[in-house]
Amino acid sequence: MTEYIALINKDTGTDYGVIFPDFPGCVTAGATVAEAKRMARETLASHIKIMKADGIIIPFPSTYAEIMSNPLYRGTLAFEVALPLNIE
Repeated sequence: MTEYIALINKDTGTDYGVIFPDFPGCVTAGATVAEAKRMARETLASHIKIMKADGIIIPFPSTYAEIMSNPLYRGTLAFEVALPLNIE
């Protein structure tokens, strides 16, 4: 399993948004934190499948310290999404 960091953020009046710093443009959301986490796993798996089908190299996961050193990510909640590298 490979673990990628996902970040959750919530503004007033919005769902919980999820981004993946290692996969720019890969985003999802959920009405609850639990739903956002579930959607995060599904979204990242689908994104990686498409990248593989297009012959795009899957990035090596950044560390938590690397990601959180970016001031844009302050105030977000980080969690890991574990996926098998052999996603079909």
